[in-house]
Amino acid sequence: MTSLCTLTAKDFKSDLKPIWCPGCGDFGVVQAIYRALAAIGRPPHQIAFVSGIGCSSRIPGYTTAYGFNSVHGRALPIAQGIKIANPELLVLAAGGDGDGFSIGGGHVPHAIRRNVDLAYIVMDNQIYGLTKGQLSPTSPRGLRTVSSAFGSLENPVNPLSYVLAYGAPFVAQGTPADLPALAAVIEQAIRYPGFAFVNVQSPCVTYGEEEQQIKAHKARMKPLESLGHDPSDLVNAFRLAQDYGTELYTGVLYRNPDPSPTLDSLMRERQQKMSEGALPRERILELFAQS
Repeated sequence: MTSLCTLTAKDFKSDLKPIWCPGCGDFGVVQAIYRALAAIGRPPHQIAFVSGIGCSSRIPGYTTAYGFNSVHGRALPIAQGIKIANPELLVLAAGGDGDGFSIGGGHVPHAIRRNVDLAYIVMDNQIYGLTKGQLSPTSPRGLRTVSSAFGSLENPVNPLSYVLAYGAPFVAQGTPADLPALAAVIEQAIRYPGFAFVNVQSPCVTYGEEEQQIKAHKARMKPLESLGHDPSDLVNAFRLAQDYGTELYTGVLYRNPDPSPTLDSLMRERQQKMSEGALPRERILELFAQS
């Protein structure tokens, strides 16, 4: 086993070469994940990485951790099952804005209310990139795409308000335009004892808008720490979340200072309590044979 003190970002990089478009923001996201995992110090065989479908969902294959590339929108239920079945694993889930807030949107509130200890990283580029540039749930109103030639008539989903309203105990946002800060945010999400959500504004260089590219992000981003935001202030977190789409805040939006017990820990407690009065396994087999 690799020594915990010698782990580096390279230890989490697989031999599989990414096939994203040159300049895709997801290159930065996967690099930030490598750095965050190296800082955590858990070896790859103690990590499970689950994804859905889409450009961003290729990420598990680019890591040396256990990976599961599932079906569209189903990363969260599979990730929850893995964590509950093997609580000792460090579990991450990844997907895009379409994967997480369209077909997979119904799974998000239930993962939050269960508070399973996992980190959910969404790469939000406001477009369906893999299928050639259709509207996604976070596409701005008026956007012209191959599926909305005259401009979108729909209001976008606000991922930050969405997860805060459902009670997510950890909510953050980042951009590959500031790689060290993104790595730090992902690391904090992994370390948080409960469900953690990170919305990454990850530019699509092929179908994305000019104001959503790396250069624009560098000019627009506003680190929440520099604004004096207190991550424990839920009311102010909601206020800041309302600026999604107009302001690019980066950092931890909300961190519950008094984390609730996680579902996986509560299940372990119940199993332990119920097993105290349970018959030995061999006795159960005897009773079954007698019947």
